[in-house]
Amino acid sequence: MTDITIFHNPKCGTSRNTLALIRNSGVEPRVIPYLQTPPTRTELVALIGALGTPVREVMRAKEAVYQELDLDNPKWTDDELVDAMLAHPILINRPIVVTPLGARLCRPSEAVLDILPQPQQGAFTKEDGEAVIDEQGRRV
Repeated sequence: MTDITIFHNPKCGTSRNTLALIRNSGVEPRVIPYLQTPPTRTELVALIGALGTPVREVMRAKEAVYQELDLDNPKWTDDELVDAMLAHPILINRPIVVTPLGARLCRPSEAVLDILPQPQQGAFTKEDGEAVIDEQGRRV
């Protein structure tokens, strides 16, 4: 059983790159496809707390539903914003990774490197061609 969890959207390049970086450390994480299996309220609130960021920073403001619901309006409380994310999981920014070393919203994907317990096992290049890790497992 792994002690690394990723809240993953396979349609998102950043999420795919983050998952690949975790695997490049020799670990197969627990992958939660959060659009199909959204977190419970308790889990989402705990994740936001572990990230140590404001609720709004965990939301995807680029999604159409964000504008449709006027979620940029400061009238919404944190609880109401959490309700919106639970009703529309696409509003949860991704990928969120939890390891024994902490939790991060991994944007950019290499932010995951700060919380991976194991070093990178070899070279890694993002889908867009950007080299992130060299052959010796070091950041480029």
